[in-house]
Amino acid sequence: MEEQLRAQGYFADEGLLTAVHLALRLGRPLLLEGEPGVGKTALAPVLSRVLGRELIRLQCFEGLDSGQALYEWDYPKQLLRVRTAESRGEEIGDLYAEEFLLQRPLLKAVRSDGAVLLIDEIDRADSEFEAFLLEFLSDFQITVPELATLTATVPPVVVLTSNRTRELHDALRRRCLYHWIAFPDADRERAILHAHVPGLTEEAATALVRAVQEIRALPLLKRPGVAETVDWARGAVTLVDDGAAWPLALRRALGLLIKDEEDTALVVAAEGVWSHQ
Repeated sequence: MEEQLRAQGYFADEGLLTAVHLALRLGRPLLLEGEPGVGKTALAPVLSRVLGRELIRLQCFEGLDSGQALYEWDYPKQLLRVRTAESRGEEIGDLYAEEFLLQRPLLKAVRSDGAVLLIDEIDRADSEFEAFLLEFLSDFQITVPELATLTATVPPVVVLTSNRTRELHDALRRRCLYHWIAFPDADRERAILHAHVPGLTEEAATALVRAVQEIRALPLLKRPGVAETVDWARGAVTLVDDGAAWPLALRRALGLLIKDEEDTALVVAAEGVWSHQ
């Protein structure tokens, strides 16, 4: 699995590789937590490509209800059918036929041939939705009263992510295989940069990773993740190609790494960050 993930540009450590392996073998949902930008969400599309399965994503948000996650009926289309039938003097027919059903992510996952289902940022949804989701994960079954009870013939591979904006219920945690994704070590972060930033030299990658790791040690409001490191490297390489010197390019591209004014001031003032450039 490690080589397959690396071929897709995803560099997982031993702990994450073991978690993925067990989740797949045991058929358990995989719950990933960690700082933003460490690769929680990115794992699902990579897994879908490695496994050759469709990726279905449910983006969670405050106020998300079961209807938005399961299915809805296409009321405008139903109304059009009614008006058209009345104008032509025809029978209205079945307004709850398959053609009027709008499949949302969870229903799509049940009807798929074992898709990879990404439930992203579950911590942003309400506790009520979390309780509903727990029931869904137990049997992968959905009842559409107007049609039938639908059960997945091939259960989806489920990846849940959380940024810990609120604590998840213990029941959901117990249902899942849990893994915390930490920031990568220097070697792995350099490998990620080389895979995603064409034209980055080994010397530049080493200096940049050293700077990022020192930045993460500062008392920041939001520590930059791997995604921000990649963006920073891409921005710096672009500026170097335009004629800027490497240290100046890093400073000018800092807005790709740091997203807060106070954090920016801290980083700019940190002499150690720039002493190796």
